[in-house]
Amino acid sequence: MSNQVFSPQVAALIPLFYIGWSDSVLSPSEVLLLQKKIIAFNWLNENDKNMLLEWCNPKSPPSDELQQKWLSSIKKTASKINSEERQSLVSLGIEMAKTQFDNHDWLTADVVSALNELESAVGLVSLEMHTHILNYEQIQKERHFVLDTSNINVTSLQKILDDDYSDIRKRVFKVLHDPMFSLQTIRNKEEYREQVLKWCKMLANQGFGALHFPEIYGGDNNMGAFASVFETLGYHDLSLAVKFGVQFGLWGGSVLWLGTKKHHEKYLKDIGTLELPGCFAMTETGHGSNVRNCETTATYDQDKDEIIINSPTLSSGKDYIGNAAVHGQMASVFAQLIVNGENHGVHAVLVQLRDKKGNIGKGIKIEDCAYKLGLNGVDNGRIWFDNVRVPRFNLLNKFGSIDQNGIYSSPIKSESRRFFTMLGTLVGGRLCVPRAGLSAAKSSLTIAVRYALKRRQFGEQGKPEMLIIDYPSHQRRLMPLIAKAYALDFALTYVTKRYCNSNEEDMREIETLAAGLKSEATWFTTSAIQICREACGGKGYLAENRFADFKADSDIFTTFEGDNTVLMQLVAKGVLSEFNKEVTGNGIMGMVNYVTKRFVSTIREKNFVNTNNTDEGHLRDPEFLLDAFKYRLEDLSVSVGQRLRKFKKKGLTTYNAFLRCQNHILEVAKAYVDYIVLEQFVVQVNQCSEIDLRKTLKLLCDLYALHTMELNKGWYLEQGCVSGSKTRAIRRLVDKLCKEVRNDAFCLVEAFGIPDECLSAPIANYS
Repeated sequence: MSNQVFSPQVAALIPLFYIGWSDSVLSPSEVLLLQKKIIAFNWLNENDKNMLLEWCNPKSPPSDELQQKWLSSIKKTASKINSEERQSLVSLGIEMAKTQFDNHDWLTADVVSALNELESAVGLVSLEMHTHILNYEQIQKERHFVLDTSNINVTSLQKILDDDYSDIRKRVFKVLHDPMFSLQTIRNKEEYREQVLKWCKMLANQGFGALHFPEIYGGDNNMGAFASVFETLGYHDLSLAVKFGVQFGLWGGSVLWLGTKKHHEKYLKDIGTLELPGCFAMTETGHGSNVRNCETTATYDQDKDEIIINSPTLSSGKDYIGNAAVHGQMASVFAQLIVNGENHGVHAVLVQLRDKKGNIGKGIKIEDCAYKLGLNGVDNGRIWFDNVRVPRFNLLNKFGSIDQNGIYSSPIKSESRRFFTMLGTLVGGRLCVPRAGLSAAKSSLTIAVRYALKRRQFGEQGKPEMLIIDYPSHQRRLMPLIAKAYALDFALTYVTKRYCNSNEEDMREIETLAAGLKSEATWFTTSAIQICREACGGKGYLAENRFADFKADSDIFTTFEGDNTVLMQLVAKGVLSEFNKEVTGNGIMGMVNYVTKRFVSTIREKNFVNTNNTDEGHLRDPEFLLDAFKYRLEDLSVSVGQRLRKFKKKGLTTYNAFLRCQNHILEVAKAYVDYIVLEQFVVQVNQCSEIDLRKTLKLLCDLYALHTMELNKGWYLEQGCVSGSKTRAIRRLVDKLCKEVRNDAFCLVEAFGIPDECLSAPIANYS
């Protein structure tokens, strides 16, 4: 590549292409415009056109080596240009071509006009905005919106939140900034669905959909980057985020994680490019969360070497399936696999739903779920199968196979363990949903804080009206939400990293963490959006200010990818299982050691000084806060364990014993999630090396922890862990911390890094 020689016509276009690729992405509008113009340029030969069209491919961008060659040529020519003169990129390109080639016959007035027209159309600005090309100091223009003095370095704080994925977020935001992604209110579901499909295809063309696929199938083997894309889409349009997740995360993930090489080779590239839209057909009308007892059957017919997919009852229809109503051509159908009369439990089988023209296959009935509370850009549908036959090949056979002799085998002998292992491979979706939901909450907080910093209401007679953010009640509304948004962000990053680097031994704990954080984060999203809407009064009720869509679109997050209440029961079972191992793992000595530790802990927590200590330093001590959260978790675990054993001794079945303790069990799960979130916040504070930022994070961490204790003060008072004077001190301290956070509120929401184009709420404008 380094020895490649360009024609003068191509050389004239190099500065334009270099700037276009300077942030590693060409937006869909830029790609289409460049392609159209290049094809129309009659002064380019076919070889030049093909080369330039290759440079326009977002899935295969020009190599670093080639871009360095461009830059070297640009600098060599630019050094000869008078920097005080306003020069366009086209002018620079023409100078490059003139310098490198003696023959200027190609440089006609029509060519110059066409080049200038192209630069103008693409919207690239003059060299003044790219002075780094000329080796001068780059000019950076930042928005200045001075409110109260804040020591927060927004850029550094945003870097902490972005973690390892700052670059991929910037790429996604640039694409979302493209005019083709302009947000608009579309109330007609058919029109909205087609718009979302177009957006998804544009994202696929940028290579975002296949990020978590292996490189050989067009991906980057990077689940963390994929999750970050999904999260970033949540700032734009949640129908788009969900459609993206259904196609590439659920449908593509099922083939990737449940299938084997033969399925990967046949389907993954087409899934990643959206050539093959598909569905994840797990949920049934009669068995939503109870997947293990789904009614759909997949019966192997050895004579024809086929699998027969059947919906035996009306309630066995696959319900609420994304992509099913209109766009899906194939589905991963979860069904009871029956071979030689024996049921081997739930497996996934690929079934063709439609042909390329949209014709539904024989024996398949599909209904449109029609209008929903929100997410009407996603074509949810219901599917029934009437003895639909598919080849044995279509069984996704990583965890269960049927050989050519009709013999079933599995690397996991236990049906129960096989089922939970299969579901565990799909936990990525359970991590993506709360991240996108949190994006909607962050957007809502940004809008509400910006509005509160300019909206005035009431005040002392003869003086200007007060900013509403200066009212203590308003601070109480918003500041704890900001703190919890940060807390959940750090916790979700933690569990996502663990998932991306997991091994088999870690998966059960990761599944517990993912289920708990999914529940807590999506409940938080629903609550936070409502509070932010109210904080903006009637302005928040206008559709243009986004709360209507945020509320409607995110509401379902509390019940899809697992109903939150059901998931929290799974969390509690995981916590109690680990707790039981800790207590009984070492026999009688394990019990003695635990009881001794618990006795010491109880004495410490119920110590008179701690119980009545209202000193601010004590209340903000991370050791005290972590102890308080952990004590609640352990005490609840012990008490529910004792109740379960009591009911078992009375002869109740395990199921009925759990039923009697259900509400108690949910409190265990909640305490576990609260502890994990605080633990990770404390870790993040301790890892921060910048003193001012660490103080800011410590402030937010304290507010999150103390506000959570305040919400649970009834339990602490009942247990005698704290006195009434201490809970009053906590309440006063929360008020104080809210006031302190208010001074940094603008910078704290700016650090979410949401571009105005994605925020798209008039009341959030700076003016």
